[in-house]
Amino acid sequence: MNERIVRLRIHQKNIERYQNLLIKTKLNDIEVQFLEKRLSEERLAIAMLQFMGPKRRCKGDHPDPR
Repeated sequence: MNERIVRLRIHQKNIERYQNLLIKTKLNDIEVQFLEKRLSEERLAIAMLQFMGPKRRCKGDHPDPR
């Protein structure tokens, strides 16, 4: 459960960072598109973590060594 909370916080901080870049930085269209794509990916990651129960793992996660 703690790992899940850490992951949620990391994704949320990424979202905040990308939003700040969009607001405070003069970007060209390609850079804006890139950040908007990353925002979507981070939001999807949060949704997946919230949807998944604590015993389910994300694709690419390592099995619990216990």
